Amino acid sequence: MTYKNSRLKGFYQLAPADRLKAVGAFDGLNTADLEALSGSDALPIDRADKMIENVIGTFSLPLGIATNFLINGRDILIPMVVEEPSIVAGASYAAKMIRAGGGFQASSTASIMIGQVQLVGIAAPEGAKHQILAHRNELLELANRQSTSITGLGGGALDIEVHTFPTSPMGSMVVVHLLIDCLDAMGANATNTMAEAIAPRLEAITGGRAYLRILSNLTDRRLARARAVVPPHALARDGISGDEVIEGILWAAAFAAVDPYRATTHNKGILNGIDPVLLATGQDWRAVEAGAHAYAARSGTYTSLSAWERDADGNLVGTLELPLAVGIIGGAIKVHPTSQAALKLLNVKSARELAEICACSGLASNLAALRALSMEGIQRGHMALHARQIAMGAGAPPELVDLVTSKLIEERTIKLSRAKAIVHELTSHEHVLEAR
Repeated sequence: MTYKNSRLKGFYQLAPADRLKAVGAFDGLNTADLEALSGSDALPIDRADKMIENVIGTFSLPLGIATNFLINGRDILIPMVVEEPSIVAGASYAAKMIRAGGGFQASSTASIMIGQVQLVGIAAPEGAKHQILAHRNELLELANRQSTSITGLGGGALDIEVHTFPTSPMGSMVVVHLLIDCLDAMGANATNTMAEAIAPRLEAITGGRAYLRILSNLTDRRLARARAVVPPHALARDGISGDEVIEGILWAAAFAAVDPYRATTHNKGILNGIDPVLLATGQDWRAVEAGAHAYAARSGTYTSLSAWERDADGNLVGTLELPLAVGIIGGAIKVHPTSQAALKLLNVKSARELAEICACSGLASNLAALRALSMEGIQRGHMALHARQIAMGAGAPPELVDLVTSKLIEERTIKLSRAKAIVHELTSHEHVLEAR
């Protein structure tokens, strides 16, 4: 077996077609997989028409590859779909720094989803709670009859919880939680189906009325965790010692720990690394976003999802824990060729493994942002890529894009009007030379 190394030196300098060849060589994808990743007619309109309503076309976003990731001893190339410059580059660079400390260590809990059934009109909520729990086995059996495929693989409804709310804007209510192991599926459909199935029986047991019967996106029983150690020498740059960089990162992390205004942007930086992987692999990224932000506020105060510390040896240590409900079967995955190819590139065998990769990508993105913010300011990190976009937007022909970009950066005037002027100057100069 050929050893695969995600440390693809000079990958960013290659042309897109050559990058695609390198990705194919890394994981042995076939021609159809590579075509799907390249985006060439990846989603036919007739297939798109079956995915959502009122389809009139498709919409493309860039798909990039984050390199350098070493997760639980395995080299991984991570596909990322995103429109914002520097996210892929930042995650790749952070993964390179983390690689110097042995790479990422990741783990996860079982794929437990929560189905909620809301019951109202119950005179004695606490008594109803005991009645429901007395029928636990019956309710679980009823739920599991709805999905023999999951139960046949060892998953399915595992337990019942009952929560009482004495007051609400509409009065008291009892909420039943059905805990379901969805294995390698995200599990939304199975969870909703099971919640629907037990609702009539809950009404009969309690004498109440069931209203909402639906999953919760706060999947706090379905967690993914990532840990990274970064030695100081990997952080040193431009005459600034690694210890100084670590000090700046720790102060930036402390800011996010205590201030919800900063924590919101801090956590957005984490999700910068997670959402693109979710998009590439056909996941419900909105569900993950909602669960992550709710989890960040579970103490009653919104705070950072990650923690950064210095260990006894002076290394920077980062950890991240968040709910991550993802699947490798069902949903958009089964109909979108690019999502299928992205999962094949990741070579994941379970939904939990995919969740762990997402967590590592999020921690890498977090490190990249904290390092840039604390040591350089976010604009410096964005400048080159932003200038390139401005140059292209100004109509620079391909052979002049790099020159226009360098002039914008040199002048520190990254504006469309200036870019257009530079393009005009350069192209006019070429016409003069051609006339001579």
